[in-house]
Amino acid sequence: MTQTTQRPLRVLAAMSGGVDSAVAAARAAEAGHDVTGVHLALSANPQSFRTGARGCCTIEDSRDARRAADVIGIPFYVWDLAERFREDVVDDFVAEYEAGRTPNPCLRCNEKIKFAALLDKALALGFDAVCTGHYATVVTGPGGARELHRASDMAKDQSYVLGVLDERQLAHAMFPLGDTLTTKDEIRAEAERRGLAVAKKPDSHDICFIADGDTQGFLAKRLGKAEGDIVDESGARIGSHEGAFGFTIGQRKGLRIGHPAADGKPRYVLDISPVDNTVTVGPAAALDVTALTAIKPRWCGGTAPEGRGTYTAQLRAHGDETPVEAELSDGVLRVTFDAPVRGVAPGQAIVLYDGTRVVGSATIATTERRRTDALAG
Repeated sequence: MTQTTQRPLRVLAAMSGGVDSAVAAARAAEAGHDVTGVHLALSANPQSFRTGARGCCTIEDSRDARRAADVIGIPFYVWDLAERFREDVVDDFVAEYEAGRTPNPCLRCNEKIKFAALLDKALALGFDAVCTGHYATVVTGPGGARELHRASDMAKDQSYVLGVLDERQLAHAMFPLGDTLTTKDEIRAEAERRGLAVAKKPDSHDICFIADGDTQGFLAKRLGKAEGDIVDESGARIGSHEGAFGFTIGQRKGLRIGHPAADGKPRYVLDISPVDNTVTVGPAAALDVTALTAIKPRWCGGTAPEGRGTYTAQLRAHGDETPVEAELSDGVLRVTFDAPVRGVAPGQAIVLYDGTRVVGSATIATTERRRTDALAG
């Protein structure tokens, strides 16, 4: 398989204001492409998003991106996508938590903003590709189809959050950082050699639109506090909470349970029921998931796989791979794990891999636990 960026292209480089996107834009320009930088204004009130060196949504970030573009020597613009971001990412994030699910806003942003709204606008203006600072690799398979593969450096691989990209989006995607075995320190050193002031800027946080990192507080402001019960597996009330949206499957800390379990061991969130605003907790063993169903599958650079297949799966952005068997039926993906896994929650994405190739992504709908008395997710 070979990289697919041989001829010079008109490239729109998404520049967040961080070091990765700046170096990616510089590499694209150095490779001979006609590059234009663009910073996405994702908040109608940038002061309400993270301030300081977070590399995503603030006024400071747009200025950092502009300075990097000036050093690289490329044109630069700021595009206002705040309304689209609010509707497709922020509102979706809140609605998913309200429904008792645990979403990943980075996947949604890649799907709906960077490789949908941004890409559509780029193509309409005559650009050939959108370039970002993600660590992943796009290659051409034997039949000429574009494929998404893991980055050469697994420690920095970000293919999980790109698993929602379809064939059309991959055909216009460029990831200049994905095929080089360089550490983050080396990327920063490269930025410094290039004279980019973002060389020492801290990395951005995953949820860029939560100003202080307090997800529960952010949700409470939008959904309001709603007192409910914390119960054990038998249904006995053992505590209370101020909103089921403040919990995630597998959570251990912050449960505020007044007395220890009978066995003296820690308890974890097993289930979140938005219908009756109840959070169920239990022992770690009750978190073991043996199978799941996932909906809204998106096949990354190809068609849906036929029949039952063997893959590896990743269940979170920085998680490990685990062997699975998967089968698609009537638009629902059924996945069985070779060994039980923990911390699996409805709303999360499961991304399937065939070696280093990303097969596709789907949203987890239900889970099956090893213990027959544990609740399904």
